[in-house]
Amino acid sequence: MSQEIHSQYDSILILDFGSQYSHLITRRCRELNVYCEMLPCTQKMADLPWKPKGIILSGSPYSVYDDVAPRVDPAVFEMGVPVLGICYGLQEIAWNHGGSVDPHDSREYGHATLDLTHTGNVMCDALFAGLGENVTVWMSHGDQLSKLPEDFEVVAKTSTAPFAGIAHKSRPLYGIQFHPEVTHTDCGKALFENFVDRICHCKRNWTMETFIEKEIQRIRDIVGPRGRVIGAVSGGVDSSVAAKLMTEAIGDRFHAVMVDNGVLRMDEAKQVREMLGEHLGVNLTVVDASDLFLDRLKDVEDPERKRKIIGNTFIEVFEKEGERLEKQAEEQEAKALAEGHPASETMGKYEFLLQGTLYPDVIESISFKGPSATIKTHHNVGGLLEDMKLKLIEPLRELFKDEVRELGKLMGIPEHLVMRHPFPGPGLAIRILGPVTRSQVQLLQKADKIYIEEIFKAGIYNQISQAFAVLLPVRAVGVQGDKRTYDQVICLRAAQTTDFMTATWYPFDHGVLSRISNRITNEVQGVNRVVLDVSSKPPATIEWL
Repeated sequence: MSQEIHSQYDSILILDFGSQYSHLITRRCRELNVYCEMLPCTQKMADLPWKPKGIILSGSPYSVYDDVAPRVDPAVFEMGVPVLGICYGLQEIAWNHGGSVDPHDSREYGHATLDLTHTGNVMCDALFAGLGENVTVWMSHGDQLSKLPEDFEVVAKTSTAPFAGIAHKSRPLYGIQFHPEVTHTDCGKALFENFVDRICHCKRNWTMETFIEKEIQRIRDIVGPRGRVIGAVSGGVDSSVAAKLMTEAIGDRFHAVMVDNGVLRMDEAKQVREMLGEHLGVNLTVVDASDLFLDRLKDVEDPERKRKIIGNTFIEVFEKEGERLEKQAEEQEAKALAEGHPASETMGKYEFLLQGTLYPDVIESISFKGPSATIKTHHNVGGLLEDMKLKLIEPLRELFKDEVRELGKLMGIPEHLVMRHPFPGPGLAIRILGPVTRSQVQLLQKADKIYIEEIFKAGIYNQISQAFAVLLPVRAVGVQGDKRTYDQVICLRAAQTTDFMTATWYPFDHGVLSRISNRITNEVQGVNRVVLDVSSKPPATIEWL
């Protein structure tokens, strides 16, 4: 879809050198209503099918002077568009223009006060225009610039970094040693605004209002006047918004399918049927394939194998259901023709599979040719069959979670559904650490249901971005009813985040935690201990597997 987007919106290209913060650069530009896309740092500019309005070079765990250091295509600096280098990106700009980079005496990590130098050169000063004299920024680096490249000016410094900000005297090339993409940098938003607006002159028209209209038209163009789409839905906000968008685009030619894979939350299939079918007017079929999934997951403990098995089985079930719907469609078409209706008014074949894939799924699932590494395979990105017959259509592939929620509200989807916590495609299979059995699923379903109920009762559900229970592969000794028990352990996870790329844990009131723990250990037979996960992302991921 990106080629169509670039023809409609001014775009910023972000080249990723493997920094954990790279995705945040993308978010900051999107927040300014400017579309941007992240690609690996190894991207050749000659192979890029669109021209960006500006380019941002991310940070990196590497050192530019290392033999294995990732290198940017030198053509980046010959495209005639503004370039902003962040941390390693600054060092990469300097390295390419004759500057020197050396190890710092000690790693600089944390807040620093930035002193801005107004050179009087309008181009040099543009990046920091309007930011005052002293601002607080966030440093995270072990190397720093030791020699300024020719024709560059110093535009910012700190007590330990004499080249904290540099700019070319006559070309729009800028480098900063700190990280404006993190919230710890006070002037981060203003700095990005200066770059995309004042320097790159981007039209700030990337909004969900414009996205709806253009995406509906794009779907119609792809599917055609007679084509049909079968949709994978789970009841989560992503697939629900995608299904609603598809229904708006092609109406009855879209048919949603929910697969009960045996690892859903308690009463999930029933709730989804009511929400999508009855309240949102989406054509929906629920297929019970729980036995098939659970049989294939038997004795499987490796999380990647679980994801692959579930992803492949999903597609098999969709294709089988698609064949059934296709046969039904052929019968309807034959009947319509027999009744004298022209072929142009009848519906065609099911050629497409709708999925609610989001941009973070793509970022975390694609192993770039550059230094970035695959974190985990998402069932809807890396777990698909290579010989899949249906063609994928993913209208939300370029969006972040908060953008999808905004889109859902604009389309009239109820608040409680839009704000529903995400649920992974592999379901409870990746929240059961160990073999997946029907009894283990039922145990976790009960614990998770209690957990969510108590969060709602406490009035904190919407303060938490994602909450769920995890069944650990350990047993612990307990005392229940004056008897010794040797039962399982439930871990509670609650994350706070805006983009699901970084997250902190939610600070529960102790009384709420006590009620949750008491209910689970009293009501869920086979559990005698409840623990709390207080890990942030990074270093942990939100899901355990």
